[in-house]
Amino acid sequence: MSTATVSAARTAAAAPSYGSLLLSGAAATVGAAVATALVAAAGQAVGISTAVAGQEIPASGFGVMTVIFAVLGLVIATALRRFARRPRTAWLRTTVVLTALSFVPDVLADAAVSTKVLLMVTHVVAAAIVIPAVARRLS
Repeated sequence: MSTATVSAARTAAAAPSYGSLLLSGAAATVGAAVATALVAAAGQAVGISTAVAGQEIPASGFGVMTVIFAVLGLVIATALRRFARRPRTAWLRTTVVLTALSFVPDVLADAAVSTKVLLMVTHVVAAAIVIPAVARRLS
């Protein structure tokens, strides 16, 4: 066996599969959805409104939106795994930027300041769960 073959075999064995990436990402997605719904419910319990433009967002809505955007993140992660030279670094940079950009609609929302802060906290909670879980599966 040549050195190149051994090196390629080690790289293939060391690189997590798409399945493990998606499984880990799915588990993190579920965890993040539950966590954001709980944060929203806790906020409501202490009197923070979740009304944006006069429309109340139910706690379950936070979980649903978390799932939608986490799945979009998994699509990005699989593309980075396939096409990026350093997928973990690309993932971390991309998700940090996207998390920061996710605050823009919250800041601009027609809502109370406490509501805006709650919305941003849920973004951070979801990111803190999903980003590291996916990053561990990218080489």
